[in-house]
Amino acid sequence: MHDDDAQVTGASVSPEEIARFAAIAREWWDPRGPMRPLHAMNPLRIGWIDRRLPQRARKQGRLRVLDLGCGAGLASEALARAGHDVLGLDAASEGVAAARRHLEENPLPPGSGSLAYRVGSAETLVEEGAAFDAVVGLEIIEHVTDPAAFVAMLARLTAPQGRVFVSTMNRTPRSFAFAKIGAEYVMRLLPIGTHDWKKFVTPSELGAYGRRAGLQLEAMAGMTPDLLGNHWRESRDLGVNYIASFLKS
Repeated sequence: MHDDDAQVTGASVSPEEIARFAAIAREWWDPRGPMRPLHAMNPLRIGWIDRRLPQRARKQGRLRVLDLGCGAGLASEALARAGHDVLGLDAASEGVAAARRHLEENPLPPGSGSLAYRVGSAETLVEEGAAFDAVVGLEIIEHVTDPAAFVAMLARLTAPQGRVFVSTMNRTPRSFAFAKIGAEYVMRLLPIGTHDWKKFVTPSELGAYGRRAGLQLEAMAGMTPDLLGNHWRESRDLGVNYIASFLKS
């Protein structure tokens, strides 16, 4: 048990959301379980991010990457395996416990970066003056209480010339049909209640949050699954899932 392993909440995190994801923490690493869509999406997300990480910082050594809202560590482990030094942070102690357990049972291969986990909120890291070469917030902004403040915190946690990466779902009729009704009620890919469609974020809203936080939008791409949702590809279709890269200039 780690000293900081208490349930931590902050202004960016809804206690109801924390509890919802904590309840499925033990199933997070099951590729056929409730996080099946994230397992299928992960190679696309991590590859897209890795190609856009700061080149100058790469030459100076491994990059320090914060995976904010890391859950049980799907993205954190993949980023560490890509050679980066990763801190996975989540407000749900159950998710972090599952992440640590999976890492203990599946050690990183030689050539990987380092990987550590911590229970806490972004506000705590801001108070500590932490700064990273890249800050990653994947499928998390649609679960926070104040998305504009959340993006501002991502920016504050990013070193100058660093990158901020956000993936989320667009608030469109199509996302309501596919990501909410289809995924939760029809295909049962996700637990019912996972998403609140009204909290989905449009690309223009996300871009505005970034500009307000002093971030420059560099790239944005759609993430599109095949018919069965087993494989995802990059596309120009931002109508449902999409990912964005920002520069802190």
